Amino acid sequence: MPITHPNLRLTRLDGAIPVWLGEINPDDLPSICQNVQDGGGRLVALWGSDARELAGKSFALHVALVNEAGLICLSLALDAVQPVYPDISRIFPAASRMQRAAYDLLGIYAHEGHDHRKWVRHAAWHGGSFPLRKDFDAAQSRSPLSNSLPLAGERTNEKGNLEFSDEPDAYPFVQVEGQGVHEIPVGPVHAGTIEPGHFRFSVVGEKVLRLEERFGYTHKGIEKRFESLTLQQGVKLAGRVSGDSTVAYAWAYAMAAESIAAVTPPDRALWLRALFLERERIANHLGDLGYLGNDVALSFGFAQFWILKEQVLRNNAALFGHRYLMDKIIPGGVAVDLAEPGMQTLRDECAMLEHEARLLRGIYEEHAGVQDRFIGAGRVEPKLAAQLGLCGLAGRASAQAWDARVQFPCAPYDRLDVQMATYRNGDVAARVIVRFDELFESLRLQREILANLMQGAELARPIGKLPGNGFGIGMVEGWRGEVLVAIHTDAQGNLTRVHPHDPSWQNWPVLEHAVLGNIVPDFPLINKSFNLSYSGQDL
Repeated sequence: MPITHPNLRLTRLDGAIPVWLGEINPDDLPSICQNVQDGGGRLVALWGSDARELAGKSFALHVALVNEAGLICLSLALDAVQPVYPDISRIFPAASRMQRAAYDLLGIYAHEGHDHRKWVRHAAWHGGSFPLRKDFDAAQSRSPLSNSLPLAGERTNEKGNLEFSDEPDAYPFVQVEGQGVHEIPVGPVHAGTIEPGHFRFSVVGEKVLRLEERFGYTHKGIEKRFESLTLQQGVKLAGRVSGDSTVAYAWAYAMAAESIAAVTPPDRALWLRALFLERERIANHLGDLGYLGNDVALSFGFAQFWILKEQVLRNNAALFGHRYLMDKIIPGGVAVDLAEPGMQTLRDECAMLEHEARLLRGIYEEHAGVQDRFIGAGRVEPKLAAQLGLCGLAGRASAQAWDARVQFPCAPYDRLDVQMATYRNGDVAARVIVRFDELFESLRLQREILANLMQGAELARPIGKLPGNGFGIGMVEGWRGEVLVAIHTDAQGNLTRVHPHDPSWQNWPVLEHAVLGNIVPDFPLINKSFNLSYSGQDL
């Protein structure tokens, strides 16, 4: 068993990765979470669901934890009138924003929590109405944006219960006071094509004393949209949760569906999925290494790395029909094959990329101006990284040795010896080193995948309607970190709740700590060294 607790009974879920399911009482949640945290485990995701349409059911909270034994998914039945549960943000700080989002969307409430400010509800619906409830009426709940009427404000009474009022919708940013302190608001609209997000800096001179983020501007109702989709339509939406991670999301969604349906994709399809995932990693690392050069005024690095990325994307389009590989992974397998001439193209590409990237790495490492900006900037100590749950690439640069391809290898990664790239310094330079190391490892893995990609006619196995009242979960190590998708079905086997989770949920709060003590002009560099997703967490 992955964890022992007197009130916890776990059952193993059949699937591509080790997943353990358990139903618990809300009062047991903090002690179980503490047990996992004490054993070196982490929080992966937290979401809620509305099951009031089922006999004897109400609301539920779902918490996905991970430790060395696998993924532990806990479900808690909540009261239909007062759906409250214990706050776990004191154990896992990353839970705070997830809990706030769960309230905004579903109305389930973490009592005794320290932060109950709204998260995704800007001006799209009134306080007191919750989009993910099955009885949500969008027409009645939409805020009157045209006449700029204020939304209901939120406050708690002396018993800690939420109340609603007609106060103006003023988000209560934390105020920093003192001699010489002033604020610099940045965004939510930025001078570029990046997505909207608000960053409020409290500074003395150019030194950052505090950074507070506010997101939710790209909330699109993705989770609500899943409720009206078929299984096959859902994978297209999953692949568009965060466009730069389309392969990871589509694979996690397919993995969850295949778990419910008890279907194993053909072997060739699994090898092709791994090929797509490593190509997604290669393309994003090339792009980020170029951007990081650009942020320290080395435009040569930006141009050269983006030439390489463009070649990868063009090969994707020529061989698989889409530059970013959207819609190539489907439940049951894949939708595209690769012939021998294409395999040779990718072998030639590997040789070219490895040669060019090694030359560029030498330039980056020997450039005094680049290293002066990289080294020491945005440092996250390993102890802080562990405390805050920093994951993925950024976590590995701060000595957090987590990579699902290594610890929980689904096929075909169980036949590949993935070498995890880690570093300890936790600064921009460390995140650059990890990117380079992962780039070269992905090139090696791509060669190995091509060598094992035997010819076969079967690319997918059919999955009709999923079984009723099913639950499946998939987790894939995307280039940014672990991507999780959970699927719940109703009594007829339709999608009733789909929750996609991006690693940016864990890592955005850490960025607030990484910039402390740095100067304001280094923020774009530090931010890009994490390169987190807005869309992936605003949903």
